[in-house]
Amino acid sequence: MEKSILKDPGLYVMVSIGLLIMIFLPIMMDMFAIMQITQYVVLSVYALSLAYIWGYGGILSFGQSCFFGLGAYTFAVASINMGSTSLPFILAIIIPALFGVLLGYFMFYGRLSDVYLGVVTLVVTLIFWKLINHTAGPQYAIGDARLGGFNGIPSIPILNMPTANGQMMDPIQMFVTFMAILIMVYIGLRLLIASEFGRVSISIRENEVRSSLLGYDVRRHKVVVFSIGCGIAGMSGAMWATYQTFIDPNAFSLEMSAKALVWVMAGGVGTLAGPIIAVVILQWISLKLGQLNIINNFVLLGLILVPLVLILPKGLLPTVKQWSQDLWTIWKKNKANEGDTIIKESETVNAGRRK
Repeated sequence: MEKSILKDPGLYVMVSIGLLIMIFLPIMMDMFAIMQITQYVVLSVYALSLAYIWGYGGILSFGQSCFFGLGAYTFAVASINMGSTSLPFILAIIIPALFGVLLGYFMFYGRLSDVYLGVVTLVVTLIFWKLINHTAGPQYAIGDARLGGFNGIPSIPILNMPTANGQMMDPIQMFVTFMAILIMVYIGLRLLIASEFGRVSISIRENEVRSSLLGYDVRRHKVVVFSIGCGIAGMSGAMWATYQTFIDPNAFSLEMSAKALVWVMAGGVGTLAGPIIAVVILQWISLKLGQLNIINNFVLLGLILVPLVLILPKGLLPTVKQWSQDLWTIWKKNKANEGDTIIKESETVNAGRRK
């Protein structure tokens, strides 16, 4: 693993901000605000799933909501049948990850091009959405859990405290737990990206042929990267299901996939902090505009995305970094010019005195 990751101030800044939010926000804000911010935290984990596979694996998934919804339904069905939430939460990570391995095997070993990869993930998502919508009858049940079709699954158990004899988490405890998960996912991905596996993944993203000639198994690396992203998306789906205590087929919707794409593009492809920032900003804007009840969500996504792509083609975080570097360079040049001017003036004065 590269030592530079341990010297990167950006990692410590993001983790410190996350810890401060996790510790002090419950003290400073009311319950309603905490519950609203918890939603941002869950969606940030979901955004990281696509930010990783797209930004660092070069895999553009148009159907990331497939794994989000699969994790949500896995958690809902398993927790209702088991009566606990710990094992269902783990299953909500494992099952989407395994499905990602299966789907990734056919996509990458089938040598599909990037365009077809996006189409396949999109089609699989539409299939899941269609299937779940047609499970409204009483015969569509897994144990005690009725899938409910377009009505969804209500009364999903809230996460239990692991050390409190099955006691359900209150909103504050859920917020702290989800913030801890977000921080751990962020740190884990940063360490993974800085590892040898991560460097090879980036090399494959940049040039598959060159990486293959160097002896790396390109297809295997892509399958692993894809499955990791699927597992993270599944975990965020489980968090979403227990947060809402309800899930319906909209978890598989194109809107959820489109939102992930917008967040990653707006925050900056090839960054992890950027999509998190984009989730908070864009969801807050969507919430405020949605309260006016005058505009459709899809139209709103388009109105947000088009100006962002035109104004900030690299994304929010890379653009801010570039602007900061440019301003720093200009400031240093100005300081250097001021120093040269002072030296020249001093030399001129001294020369005049000698005369």
